[in-house]
Amino acid sequence: MREDEITIEVPLVERLIAGQFPAWASLPVRRLASSGTENAMFRLGPDLVVRLPRYPGAVADVTHEQRWLPRLGPRLPLATPEPVGLGEPGEGFPWPWSVYRWLDGGNPVAGSVGRPERLARELGAFVAALRRIDAGDGPPAHRGVPLATRDAPTRAALAELGGRIDTASVTRLWERALHAPAHAGAAAWAHGDLSPGNVLVAGERLTAVIDFGCAGVGDPAVDLIVAWNLLPAGVRGVFREAVGADDAEWARGRGWALSIALIALPYYWHTNPALAENSRHVITEILAEAA
Repeated sequence: MREDEITIEVPLVERLIAGQFPAWASLPVRRLASSGTENAMFRLGPDLVVRLPRYPGAVADVTHEQRWLPRLGPRLPLATPEPVGLGEPGEGFPWPWSVYRWLDGGNPVAGSVGRPERLARELGAFVAALRRIDAGDGPPAHRGVPLATRDAPTRAALAELGGRIDTASVTRLWERALHAPAHAGAAAWAHGDLSPGNVLVAGERLTAVIDFGCAGVGDPAVDLIVAWNLLPAGVRGVFREAVGADDAEWARGRGWALSIALIALPYYWHTNPALAENSRHVITEILAEAA
């Protein structure tokens, strides 16, 4: 998906584990299929997972998660990744990497969510709990910034999408989002990438939220994106009530969902069908909501 992405295969992971975590050297290693764009994931025995950055832009997330997940996880109502090992560069692999406890569950699919009202409440409770965590010394969230900072790349994506989506209508919706009142409250924690690929469900219940590489402190409206990238229209109000979002924040959250989808769609059009399809879903849902 990127020119600076490196290839990571099972034998490399086996050598890294054997050299740095010999107690786990006898455990089988199996690559996991994923629509994720930042990391390669490998199952290590029955209880562990190895996560390695695939390109330079993902490297900083390794130490970010190692530092902040132990602080955030115990304060949240759902399971989160638990770091149990920090690997070093070696065997030709140039960056740090992580070992986590394995979390059971599967990713929900937008448009076929079981028990959507329950999922909306559980997602809202997670977002609300994350916001209640003391944000005093938290790192700035690169998605916790004013929505206007997304204007240039969003308009560039709209230009790329000419003839492939209803760009005139979507542009009007984007411009409406830009006029939403700015965040006026205190900075708060946000996950930053609350998408279907980063939540796990089991038995029609939300069990875990993963991938905290974007987590940080700022305007937490970005966490409302899950209302459009996963939840059906009929339960968005349930989610909104659980979070406690006012009209201005809801408008900013919708704008974030639209911007993320628009930028992702042309970028992943050919290289990541799952992300491209979810981007189309978001755009369709926001257009339908405005009709």
